[in-house]
Amino acid sequence: MYETTISETQEIIQDNLDYTLFSWSKQKGLDPIAVKRAEGVYLYDYEGKRYIDFSSGLMNVNIGHGNQRITDAVVKQMQEVSYITPGSVTKARGDLGKKLAEICPGDVNKAFFTLCGATSIENAIKLARLYTGRHKIISRYQSYHGSTYGVMSAGGDPRKILVDSQQAPNFIHIDIPYAYRWPYGADTLLKDAVDSLERMIDYEGPNNIAAILLEGESGTSGCFKYPEGYLLNVRRICDKHGILLIIDEVMSGFGRTGKWFGFENHSIVPDMIAMAKGLTAGYLPFGCLMVTDKIAARYDDSMLPLGLTYSAHPVCCAAALETLKIYEDENLIENTVQMGKYMDAQMELLIQKHPSIGDWRNTGLLGCIELVKNRETKEPMAPFNPKPADMVVMNKVAAKVKELGMHTFVKWNYIFVAPPLCVTKEQIDEGLAIISEAISIADGAVV
Repeated sequence: MYETTISETQEIIQDNLDYTLFSWSKQKGLDPIAVKRAEGVYLYDYEGKRYIDFSSGLMNVNIGHGNQRITDAVVKQMQEVSYITPGSVTKARGDLGKKLAEICPGDVNKAFFTLCGATSIENAIKLARLYTGRHKIISRYQSYHGSTYGVMSAGGDPRKILVDSQQAPNFIHIDIPYAYRWPYGADTLLKDAVDSLERMIDYEGPNNIAAILLEGESGTSGCFKYPEGYLLNVRRICDKHGILLIIDEVMSGFGRTGKWFGFENHSIVPDMIAMAKGLTAGYLPFGCLMVTDKIAARYDDSMLPLGLTYSAHPVCCAAALETLKIYEDENLIENTVQMGKYMDAQMELLIQKHPSIGDWRNTGLLGCIELVKNRETKEPMAPFNPKPADMVVMNKVAAKVKELGMHTFVKWNYIFVAPPLCVTKEQIDEGLAIISEAISIADGAVV
């Protein structure tokens, strides 16, 4: 136990509640975990209680918490130079750009360093419009790309509805069906999805469309699987019409799906790759937009109209470079593949045990449990964009998860399962045991 008293812990929490604002939350009635330290897959509060982190923070702490190799790399860089303007260069910047070109497929070789996922996507949208001379961006309803005005408008998460009156223009949304809720049979799923996209492009005018923006693998919208072959068709359609393909790898990148990038599970090469989160595993805020040599060459003799005060921040570059080395040195991507298969096998046992589990969707260690009131009707335990009264059961499930010593992301009728990539079988068993006990609450609401 720590020497900090309960009253001191309460003071820490109260200072945060009184003087800071919390994302995506009502500001009253919050009960946050006061985290003192973290190591591996675990968080520890000021009372010494341990929480297993089954969402890797916000699906970003891929290498696990407390890896002191990052600390050492950051300190070393800060002892040399902490900041230079983006027009200057450092060894860390060049080394990181070279390493990213090495792990990105095809001719996606040029890096523009940003601050986070949202700024990566914002700059991708801006560059796509300038490069093509077109203005429309096609994206998916069931997606999330960030919370700045531009990328919030690009996404389809219902949190954007509150600011719809101020949304950015020229974003066109498509609905990509997924197998669990597709009633017409697997044989028609791919064809319907592709036909729908092609119709939308015809309606909007191919010569008006700058880019299609999609996640490499679906994340917080529900880990929805693309129909098999869908992204290959998207790539074909983009090539046919001169449309750029932007893939958002902010969440699915850097080993999370068992590949360096989620789109590699679909055998495509995009024109731009937006990344953040796992690039530094959350140790420092950082992002990157990778583009093809062809796109970059357009600006060999004209100004590149992108700029950020903290672009290519040397300390963040150093953190990212060391993070990439850790993925390789600790075989984290290989471990993700193995642990993902183990997770799938253990989840099959939970599905047999719990009638409220309607579906389990997972790629590597990016997984989601969908809870339902009835497996035959597939009525969700909480609907899309629910009102507070619709969340009674799921709130109880989330509270039990926390009470039993787990930190993870519970949204609507989804429980997300995305532990750090260093997770072991024993830790997966520990985490799933907690989730199983919490899901028993939902089982009581099955009809």
